Amino acid sequence: MFTTVPNPTATKDQDLAAAARKNGAVTQVKADGLKIACSSCNLRDLCLPVGLSSKELEQLDALVAKRRTVPRGETLFRSGDAFDTLYAVRTGFFKTSVAHEDGRDQVTGFQMAGELLGLDGISTERHACDAVALEDSQVCIIPYEALENLSRESTDLQRQFHRIMSREIVRDHGVMLLLGSMRAEERLAAFLLNLTQRLQARGFSASSLVLRMTREEIGSYLGLKLETVSRTFSKFQDEGLMEVKQRQIRIVDQAGLHRIVHSAA
Repeated sequence: MFTTVPNPTATKDQDLAAAARKNGAVTQVKADGLKIACSSCNLRDLCLPVGLSSKELEQLDALVAKRRTVPRGETLFRSGDAFDTLYAVRTGFFKTSVAHEDGRDQVTGFQMAGELLGLDGISTERHACDAVALEDSQVCIIPYEALENLSRESTDLQRQFHRIMSREIVRDHGVMLLLGSMRAEERLAAFLLNLTQRLQARGFSASSLVLRMTREEIGSYLGLKLETVSRTFSKFQDEGLMEVKQRQIRIVDQAGLHRIVHSAA
């Protein structure tokens, strides 16, 4: 997936997803009957279970009864769908987007392993965006009502959930800053730094990565035209900040990218 030491759990899950595609299960989202223990998940420090007691982990394990395989290009949920579930990304990569009245899609975020999907549906009980897998992915299914009931009994779980909600608000503010005041170079540099920081927190390389999203999707997220995104990548490569080979990126000068972002301050 990325330039790093292979993760046995991720490799196994990717093999399962590949098998599903081979068997023709590429046009549907598949629910697996496998039980996942949050206590043994290698993403537990990035997801909900942070700081929970053994008893609380057991209760959460009872909630997360299934996981779902989402083949590349398939939709996990659509705007307008009834909301009753949160999804914790176990493996893979997703994008969220909303549709404009003229039919254009606006990318609103990219989610990776250890992050939650579905928070958009809490306030109205309807999803406000589409969530699409950018590669073969798997999610843990978390019934929201049951999670809400459990969080009333566990202050640690409630605190962690509030922390996640706060993180989403901060991320939205960051996107507003990107779109409102930064030049193209600053937007792309900030995007790449944020991406590598999130990957590094998951044990991946902070300098070498494979982009799961297209240049067009990056442009949609950053409010830039495709030509501008491609030109800015070329500019960064010419300046020795990174090496670019299609979707493979190797960041050579992280400090240089930080200087570009800080020049906007």
